[in-house]
Amino acid sequence: MLKPKRRFGVFLAPFHELDENPTLALERDLELMQLVDTLGYDEAWIGEHHSGGVEIIASPELFIATAAERTRHIRLGTGVITLPFHHPLMVAERINQLDHITRGRVILGCGSGSLPSDAYMMGIPVSAQRTRMEEALACVVKLLCGETVTYKSDWFELKNAQLQVTPYSRPSVEIAVTSQISPTGAKAAGRHGLGMLTISATSAAGFNALASNWAAAEASAKEHGNTVDRSAWRLVGPMHIAETREQARADVAFGLEKWLYYFMRVAALPLGVEGGDPVDAMIASGQAVIGTPDDAIAQIERLEKKSGGFGAYLNLDHNWAPWARKKNSYEMFARYVFPKFQHANAHRETSYSWLRDNREMFMDQSVAALNAHMPKPAEKK
Repeated sequence: MLKPKRRFGVFLAPFHELDENPTLALERDLELMQLVDTLGYDEAWIGEHHSGGVEIIASPELFIATAAERTRHIRLGTGVITLPFHHPLMVAERINQLDHITRGRVILGCGSGSLPSDAYMMGIPVSAQRTRMEEALACVVKLLCGETVTYKSDWFELKNAQLQVTPYSRPSVEIAVTSQISPTGAKAAGRHGLGMLTISATSAAGFNALASNWAAAEASAKEHGNTVDRSAWRLVGPMHIAETREQARADVAFGLEKWLYYFMRVAALPLGVEGGDPVDAMIASGQAVIGTPDDAIAQIERLEKKSGGFGAYLNLDHNWAPWARKKNSYEMFARYVFPKFQHANAHRETSYSWLRDNREMFMDQSVAALNAHMPKPAEKK
């Protein structure tokens, strides 16, 4: 029996420096979607942010609608919709429309929000975001399953609310919840039997919480009569690979330090490392891969061992390297890392070994066949 295929994808926040043309930066993000679709990546997740000037996609739904027209196979997820910022019926309606437009390629990723500055601008208490996310999620799940919902909270109300168009995907659009370090997201995923999206899987704290968060999801699922599936668990981490480690280091000299400055001096996010050479620090901490395909394989195996198993690995997209070298990294990953975890070459290797081990026999048969058709001495005269 064939083994399950590990899925691979992209998590696009995105991260664009302030010296770039934002219009062209967004266009390049769309080009990236076309590239990874052609290379056979399974998923791309698009973020929602409203402050800081670096993560410049405000509506993942609008981006997905555009990307869907330019791609053929790749599934497109919201990474993520910040539920405390939206009325649950509007979230469900927009995702349902995308579900039809993409013929079932859309995935709904939900979260409480990663930038406190976004919530501040809307007058939303940061301390209320997780509670509001859980409250809205329960309603969105029901709506996307075709249910009618009546519910009143202190920040939204639903009165006999239902989708006006029957969902395309059955029994529902696939839904995943962010889970970082605290078990809040994992418990929410378990409560509703949803997937998990672990964005900080390679940070020290996120890596150490992988097993415990999955245990929290399983316990919550059991408590509420649901199940969770490891194949619906996505882990996110940054990588840049090249032909040699030296080349990879040279590539990221282009933009790594700017990326680190954003996380460590601007955004209130738990990424980045302090002290020493930034490449050495990122590699030593396990937070990033800057190296070769073999280094990428080792990182994924490390995550497998720590987590106990997951369904998809998503590269946290960045602009550490110039565009041409960035595309090369994505291509090398598809060419040399995919096959390791998707068992793509198992039959080829078997056939190759079989032919090698029986080469002498086949050579003898070939020579015998050739000799049988050579003219005899008398025939030559």
